[in-house]
Amino acid sequence: MSNFKILGIDIGATKMHAGVVQDGNVLQEVRLHTPAQAPQEQVLAELAEGIAPLIDAEVKGIGIGVPGLVDERRGVVCDVQNIPSWKEVHLKAYLEDRFRLPVYLSNDANSFAAGEKMYGQGKSFSNLVGITLGSGLGAGIIIHNSLYSGTLSSAGELGGIPYLDKTIEDYCSGKFFQDTYGVPGEKLYAQAQQGDARALEAYAEYGKHLGNAIKIVLYILSPQAIFLGGSVSKCFPLFQAAMRKSLETFPFKAVRSQLHIGVSDLDNAAILGAAALFELKNQHNLQTQSA
Repeated sequence: MSNFKILGIDIGATKMHAGVVQDGNVLQEVRLHTPAQAPQEQVLAELAEGIAPLIDAEVKGIGIGVPGLVDERRGVVCDVQNIPSWKEVHLKAYLEDRFRLPVYLSNDANSFAAGEKMYGQGKSFSNLVGITLGSGLGAGIIIHNSLYSGTLSSAGELGGIPYLDKTIEDYCSGKFFQDTYGVPGEKLYAQAQQGDARALEAYAEYGKHLGNAIKIVLYILSPQAIFLGGSVSKCFPLFQAAMRKSLETFPFKAVRSQLHIGVSDLDNAAILGAAALFELKNQHNLQTQSA
């Protein structure tokens, strides 16, 4: 972990959240409304204007997480969910020209995994997967202490894998509760806290499906650790037992017994993840140049 300042930016469909990070701490932050229906140029201009007050001589770089496909080499955002005008945005070049700082970007799930590796419980693991459980499901992959993003940062799109009659995302994200039980996850959580049998059953079923998804991760990547983030991960005590029971059917007992599964406890995980993305990419580039 470096001790210089990094600006981490999380771009979402409704808000853009940015903060100055140093030694894993968020020193300053700003939240900006995302003008999602505006032209590309307006979204870029409002982002630059909003983050400008956070950038001074001590900030050495910018890391950005976005919910979409990213050409990391060129720094081009190819598509962002719910921002229609962002189909091919040269975000790296735009911000580097504006602020004269190096910029690295990837999708938000990759940023989550990077944040857990650099600043969270993943520091001691060289191979890990971060899975975000919210309205959708995403995953980021760390291999030998480096982020593996694949083509257009799309590696780890676990949610799109066919599963039962739909996809893993349909059964392992927040949409499962509404689609299967007809009740929003927040309401089911409150009911489960009160001991409601149907709500507890819902979380047990969810845990079974998530366990099956984790088995796919084990078959393909066999990481040392998996960290869960996102809104649904806060309900971990309600689905943990069923998830682990499902994992007991994974045939490689030695792999299963060594796997660590944890819930991220990072505050400001999105900003820290974006800053960590810069750190990992910057380290990799420095090592490549010195090789």
